[in-house]
Amino acid sequence: MDKQESLPRELTETEAAAIEGAGLLANLGKRVIHVGGGPSTDQLLELGRFEPGQHVLDAGCGVGSTAIEIASRFGCDVTAIDIAPSMVDRAAANVRAAGLEESVSVRQGDILALDSPDDTFDRVVIEAVVMFVDRDRTAREVVRVCKPGGYVVNHEAYFVEETPDEVLESSQELFPGMVLETPDGWVELYRSAGLTEIEYVSGSAEFFGPAYMIRDEGLIATLKILGRLLTHPAYLRHMAWLGPRVRRVQPYVDYIVLAGRKPV
Repeated sequence: MDKQESLPRELTETEAAAIEGAGLLANLGKRVIHVGGGPSTDQLLELGRFEPGQHVLDAGCGVGSTAIEIASRFGCDVTAIDIAPSMVDRAAANVRAAGLEESVSVRQGDILALDSPDDTFDRVVIEAVVMFVDRDRTAREVVRVCKPGGYVVNHEAYFVEETPDEVLESSQELFPGMVLETPDGWVELYRSAGLTEIEYVSGSAEFFGPAYMIRDEGLIATLKILGRLLTHPAYLRHMAWLGPRVRRVQPYVDYIVLAGRKPV
């Protein structure tokens, strides 16, 4: 078994029918679940300027993959939070499997109301969370808990110009309430919240499909994920609904990874 893999609990028929796309992929054992896939996370790690001993907040940690990478690669202490209990459980299991319990602390938390004092973290990392919540409030919160001189690094998505109305409708089926800013909009959001020296990179949101799964997860892990999918009819039915909608939306979505510094 992979060092960072922990087998997920099998969902019941009712749970599988109700779960959203990211939750289904997490339960199948997928560890990279965001637009842009692994390459976008690599860009986030580069822009984050991580150094040993830094205290990092991963806000909306999902299954904990990025928190694990930051702790293992850079020697940082990471606090990983997510509002969804299922994601907290999956992240905690992955951290245990990686042997990083002393470096990564996982708990439930709300990015809209962080329970940390002002100026707590050297780095704050967010991946594909802000587009689903109150953006202004979230930006203020993550900047509040960042130390002066520290960096907030955010990875989100945006629609390309002239996206057809039917694609926008499909996106709302997949993610009700999702609102995507333009790159300039994302930058202005964090400038208004108090960050300076903002820089960003962008790319296409290639993450859904066999080739992208092999790229992000590796061949062996991909085969395990497909095996779980093919042996669970409830998962297959949900994927049959999810897949066409994601494939329709994906060509019209790009991602942005930005980093900004909190003034001293």
